[in-house]
Amino acid sequence: MSTPSIRPSLKTSPPQGGSERRSSKSKDGENKMHRRSRSGCFTCRLRRKKCDESRPVCRACKHLNVDCEYKRPTWWQHPDRRKQHKELIKEKIRITKLQEKPSQKQREEQQRQRQQQQQQQHQQQQHQQVAQQHQMPLGINTPPSLCHSQPTTDAHSELMPHTRAGSVDSHFSPRFDMDTPGGFFNSTPLMPPPQWTPMTGQYATFPPYEVDVKTERQMYVNEVPTQKDSVVSTFTTLQPQSAESSLPSAPMDGWVNQEFLEGHNDLLKEEPLDFNFFEFPHAPFSPTHEAVISVDDCDKYLLDHFLENVSRLIFPIMDVNQHGSARADVILPALESNKCYLHTCLSTAALHLKATGQMQGEQIDNDIMRHRFATISELCGAFERDNESSQNLEATLGLIMFQSSVGAPEDGLPDIPWHQHFQAAKTLIEQLDLHNQAKSNETQRHVSFNITLASWIDILGATMLARIPAFAPYYREKIEADQTSGLAELMGCEDRIMYLISEISALEYLKLEGRLDSLQLCSHIASLGEQLTVTEPQKGELCNVYSSTGAIRPKQLSKNITALFRTAARIHLCSLVPEFDRFQSSIMGLVDSFAEMWEMIPSGPDGFDRSLVWPILITGSVAVEGSYFRRVFSDRHTWLGDLADLGSFGRVNEVLQNVWNINDETASSGEKQSVHWRDVMVYKGWESLLI
Repeated sequence: MSTPSIRPSLKTSPPQGGSERRSSKSKDGENKMHRRSRSGCFTCRLRRKKCDESRPVCRACKHLNVDCEYKRPTWWQHPDRRKQHKELIKEKIRITKLQEKPSQKQREEQQRQRQQQQQQQHQQQQHQQVAQQHQMPLGINTPPSLCHSQPTTDAHSELMPHTRAGSVDSHFSPRFDMDTPGGFFNSTPLMPPPQWTPMTGQYATFPPYEVDVKTERQMYVNEVPTQKDSVVSTFTTLQPQSAESSLPSAPMDGWVNQEFLEGHNDLLKEEPLDFNFFEFPHAPFSPTHEAVISVDDCDKYLLDHFLENVSRLIFPIMDVNQHGSARADVILPALESNKCYLHTCLSTAALHLKATGQMQGEQIDNDIMRHRFATISELCGAFERDNESSQNLEATLGLIMFQSSVGAPEDGLPDIPWHQHFQAAKTLIEQLDLHNQAKSNETQRHVSFNITLASWIDILGATMLARIPAFAPYYREKIEADQTSGLAELMGCEDRIMYLISEISALEYLKLEGRLDSLQLCSHIASLGEQLTVTEPQKGELCNVYSSTGAIRPKQLSKNITALFRTAARIHLCSLVPEFDRFQSSIMGLVDSFAEMWEMIPSGPDGFDRSLVWPILITGSVAVEGSYFRRVFSDRHTWLGDLADLGSFGRVNEVLQNVWNINDETASSGEKQSVHWRDVMVYKGWESLLI
């Protein structure tokens, strides 16, 4: 701790008649005046604290666990970097103080226990004194002793002292024989046999219950604890009683259980979740594992910002299905072992800081470009070495997905388009032969996470470019075999709908290339429309996603999201019909139906609107002026808050606003011809992945 310097005042007037004393005191004051040292460490000088100039680490820096620098650092010459470094030092000091708090709490707990022990000893002494005062001397008229009693212990804690214990014959005694001899109660006619309920008979009927399990994880950055996460999982016992139960039903209680089960029917429909659905590139962490991520000091603030503010925006549906698995099973293991993935996350964090307006200027732009360049350099070097293909695929898919989740519509910085990154990912998937491995492991319960994420990007990305998906034959085999790829668990939409969207994208490519005539085109459209109709939900299956306890039901959320993707896929399919008209009653009905189902999806910053970018784009592009869809979109855009202008949702808003302006102006002039959303993106030079 630094000690404040004492500066003598120069304006103090001495008493009269002491000129010599005054001159001597003034000289002593001048000799004792503190002169500011210029040889202290730069950390103490930045904090404006006194430094004892101990080498190699001063006392203050050692106590606060911060870097002590006597050599002029590079950040000292730049005011902005100096300010930033000062904030980092404050954060380190805050962490050090937090680590010291538990020891203080332990001391307080020990002091509280000592006080309780002293109070108990004082009460025992008082009880003993009262017992001695009331003790009667033995005499002739003293009643006989209780021969079957036992002396009590001295350390009895009740208020009144006990001089005798319970009788041995009493059922309160620990030595009482619970096996009563036969005829014992019959020999005493005045005492009727006791009536009790056997302990091994009918169990009491307890209502179903729920248990919340809280899991905490501590993360370390350069051996410094930076963040502590907690995930709460809910387990329920709300299940109907088995018909083979050996316990008889209690009389007059059947109607109560039946009423309870009927009232909680929505919970009983929910199937148990599979917490180990995906197979990740990394081995799973043990519950006691502490993630240790090594980064440079200048990048610590980017890593902290990514983990605290960006990671939760990447896979919201997966977090609901797997209860925090996106962070624990995907992001943290990759950050710890994949350097290329780490640079991708740091670049994404800097991009998010700039998009949200938290940091502006040359420094944040340099951080974005520096980590982008490092990511590409690491990938190119790995490609040349032809090794670590699994980690390269992981980093490439993360590079595509993260940049589509954050960032402003136009950041003004040079970047490589997403579809070029996906070409590299396609090459890596073929090198690793992941699709054939997935076919050979069809009987296994785990699904490759990288294959699922690549399939999602491939299918929806193909619609952005009007191309055939790269792995379209693989999806056709999945349709025929009715097999899952885990798309619903990762992004919310069921696999079969995504496979049909792949077929619609391939059909659009053939139409644009002129390989189909009108008759063949309409035949394929009708066939795909029938397959979409087969997947339509039954009446009443779409409902509120919240249970009676207020928790989100993942299965119901997936059904509702699938219904929105199905409606958007049908609109996309209808748009391939020659002379398509968005003013047709059937198309307007589909758009209104989409808006009504959209209201069953949770909205706001903690909702799932950011996972519906593709169906919003397809449906919104044909929504006419004054439609119910536009009102719902405007409301949900407002409720989303600051996140409404970030990532794919912010970009789709820009696209739709441009499409609506052009189409509304055309419609006001009496023309029904509308502009396609893809033409607007090409005209604006936008190559974003809107998924």
